[in-house]
Amino acid sequence: MAWESRGNNRYYYRKRWVGKKVVSEYVGKGPAAEEAAGLDLERRKRLREDRDRMNSLLLQIKRIDYTIKGVITGVLLASGFHNHKGQWRKKRDVNG
Repeated sequence: MAWESRGNNRYYYRKRWVGKKVVSEYVGKGPAAEEAAGLDLERRKRLREDRDRMNSLLLQIKRIDYTIKGVITGVLLASGFHNHKGQWRKKRDVNG
């Protein structure tokens, strides 16, 4: 989103990607453009907040996943299993 000056006038343009190219979309000038710029700014702010909230949730999920994997590993090891090439296998009874 950008204001561009041409002569003594300022014009508001929205920039967006279409395929591999950036396309400028003319919005206008004056009060209507000011309002559009304000709405675009609020939209970007909400998107940023949503992204930050999502990243926080993903971090919590990763922590929970790490904890659960640790508990499962502990239970399996205590139950006589071992990890062989990524697979949990029961240890053989070599005495019997």
